[in-house]
Amino acid sequence: MGTAARVAGAVVVTLVLGAGGYAAADAYDVVPGLVTLEPEPAPPAPFPAVPGAVPAPEVTPVVATLDPSAPVPPAPEVTALAQALVADARMGASTGVVVQDVLTGEVLADLGGAAPRVPASTAKLLTGLAAMTALGPDRTLPTTVVQPEPGRLVLVGGGDMMLGAGAGVPDAVSGRAGLVDLAAQTARALRLAGVAEVTLGLDDRLFSGPLLHPEWKPSDVAQGFVAPVAALAVDVAKMREGEYPPRWPDPALQAAETFAAALAAQGIAVTGAPVRQEAPAGALEVGRVESAPVREIVRYAVQVSDNAITEVLGRLVAVEHGLPASFEGATAAVLAELGRQGLDTQGAVLRDCSGLSALSALPPSLLVGLVAAAADPANPQLLPVLLDLPVAGWQGTLADRFEEGPAEGLVRAKTGSLPGVTSLAGTIQTSGGRLLAFAVLADATPPGGQPGPRAAVDAFVQQVVGLA
Repeated sequence: MGTAARVAGAVVVTLVLGAGGYAAADAYDVVPGLVTLEPEPAPPAPFPAVPGAVPAPEVTPVVATLDPSAPVPPAPEVTALAQALVADARMGASTGVVVQDVLTGEVLADLGGAAPRVPASTAKLLTGLAAMTALGPDRTLPTTVVQPEPGRLVLVGGGDMMLGAGAGVPDAVSGRAGLVDLAAQTARALRLAGVAEVTLGLDDRLFSGPLLHPEWKPSDVAQGFVAPVAALAVDVAKMREGEYPPRWPDPALQAAETFAAALAAQGIAVTGAPVRQEAPAGALEVGRVESAPVREIVRYAVQVSDNAITEVLGRLVAVEHGLPASFEGATAAVLAELGRQGLDTQGAVLRDCSGLSALSALPPSLLVGLVAAAADPANPQLLPVLLDLPVAGWQGTLADRFEEGPAEGLVRAKTGSLPGVTSLAGTIQTSGGRLLAFAVLADATPPGGQPGPRAAVDAFVQQVVGLA
């Protein structure tokens, strides 16, 4: 064999051996290729599918249903107790009493229930219910800053009279929205636009009419029992800490001045003093803070019996109904809203929304009808009005009443007090487990203040609670 033939043969053998070696290497996954000795992989898992609709779980009620087997107190016994209360010298010459079984609607006592009497702060029940139904429990009240043009700001009130002067407190009712937060938002927007100096306007036109009701006693205002009603204020216009401190005469303007100081602390110079001016429609919004929800505001108003905040709620109901947000518009709107909810408002006269005016007059039967409607499982949207009432011996204006005896913890009610007026309306749960709606209005109590008539009313309630 020649040299050339030997070389060619060697090359062929080399190629064959090389090919065989590569195939072997491929089989063992040493080099890339199609051959492998690894086991066949398992098929991939299917792509996750969206689960189909499934039936919703059973809804668990958060409030126990009323027990129809609980004994109803005998009407003659309840009426006898009511008659004794009306005849009690501590109650004076004009007392109306109504007691009604919530579950059946049976009236167990009715002494002068259709005759309108001065309600005092039990009128807040009407305003609270109207606010809950007209506005909704989740509505919040905005306080905004708009910029009509570079260098000009307008602070716009949305009805929040419980603004905080500092940063907002997320779990508070009074002070949920803070002017420091609003100033920080505004300053950030201004710095981005290269603006360091502004003028500040105030738009509080949401509310109209006088800030103080002409029928409110000057002494009530001077003693801090009520604040001038405005579309915005810091801490319900209190000039200092305390339950009934003096109030700023112009709460909205004072809030604007507080906001101007907060802006300055953020490095934005405010030239001149804040002045009232209209915020043009469509002006650029540069800051916004929101109040606590309406349900929490209503709870606050009835728990501490805050007159100014209740008046604010009435005005917001008026705005919702397209009426002027004044004393006249608010009272008309509240009664109209109650009518929409099926309550009989015949004979009802509201001069204000808080009950501070001594010229308001409500039939006790209207208050009982409202309480019974709020307790009716068919009206779940009204239930918070009842659940958020002060509880006997525990909360709000009932914290220091019914601290002993069977009524402790079993009565939810709104109090009412004016010179010569003592009232109480809410629910009683008897010792036998029956839920009753009741109202007591006395508007000609004798001199001596609240201790006498309150003691008589409390004794009556304790006796009703004890009925089986």
